[in-house]
Amino acid sequence: MSDSLTPETFKPLLKKLATDAASFTEDDMTAAFEHIVRPQAHTAAQIAAFLTALKLTKLEEKSAFIAAAATVMRSHSVHIPALDGVGPTCDIVGTGGDGLDTFNVSTSAAVVAAGAGATVTKHGARSASSASGSADLLLSLGCSLSIPPAHLPSILSNSRFAFLFASNYHPAMAHVAPLRREIGFPTIFNFLGPLMNPARPARMVVGVAKRELATVFVDALKRLGVERAMVVRGKEGMDEISPEGETEIWELVDGEVKEYTVSPFNFGVQSHPLSTVKSGTPSNNANLFKAILSASTPSFDDIPEGVELAALKDWILINASALLVVSGQVSNFGQGVVKARESIEGLQAKAALDAFKKAGNEQ
Repeated sequence: MSDSLTPETFKPLLKKLATDAASFTEDDMTAAFEHIVRPQAHTAAQIAAFLTALKLTKLEEKSAFIAAAATVMRSHSVHIPALDGVGPTCDIVGTGGDGLDTFNVSTSAAVVAAGAGATVTKHGARSASSASGSADLLLSLGCSLSIPPAHLPSILSNSRFAFLFASNYHPAMAHVAPLRREIGFPTIFNFLGPLMNPARPARMVVGVAKRELATVFVDALKRLGVERAMVVRGKEGMDEISPEGETEIWELVDGEVKEYTVSPFNFGVQSHPLSTVKSGTPSNNANLFKAILSASTPSFDDIPEGVELAALKDWILINASALLVVSGQVSNFGQGVVKARESIEGLQAKAALDAFKKAGNEQ
């Protein structure tokens, strides 16, 4: 198939999208992305035209097309050995773009949930728009981002936490990334990131900044075979569960979707202003997270102005709680916070992070 795909075979798909978008199908989307993942099957101008047309036609916001694109991207990701021995895996990730520049709560919550018994395959990258992305935090914590995929089953057996650095698992993105930077506006790839986890987690918590994307992502997750998920949106426009106010949740269970609203009160913790959970540099955030995991006092220089350690801990607890519910470790948010707190205070979360760090540094 790859030999038959060329810039010439891409042209009819581009023409159809640009001149008769209503007839552009999921199969067309699949075919277009099969061109995109192969350097010899497109030109830079064609990718730019395709991404622009997807935005103008709003097809990039339709779940069927997002799922079709994600399926192609996952099929071309680096192969991961079967993870049958470690049970169903889960992930917690935000789509980004909320502009709030807050602490790395998803990555921190993933580690805490792993310490509480969930098996977490966290998929992420360096920061695109905030001060510190998930990969930036882990690098500052001394973790390796170059763990061979073949080692993941043994790492997860010991740590229950593993980080899958997107750049290592999606070689097809290498030639697309410069074009995205040149275009300068958000594209469908901003939506695809949370759905491209090569470990194919069966349980997920996904945050969206825009309310209209919530049902789109629920349907896309369902199409991709995710068994249980929560799509969450803090009413401040946050792509996480909010530490301050209400959060809308769309929960996917057994193919059905329940919609409801929660606040920190529902988790049994107090509310904290967003100003108390702002991000610092990757180094700041790493030192704050280490202080939380070890119940120590961080250096004054590591605490950005207005940030409170107690607020960060509570925020991590409520997001870890959601992941524990989705992963089946607990049945409600209150139990999730209790178990997440035990993970931190019993040093299981620290042990999970240390085991992952050790495994990576032994490669």
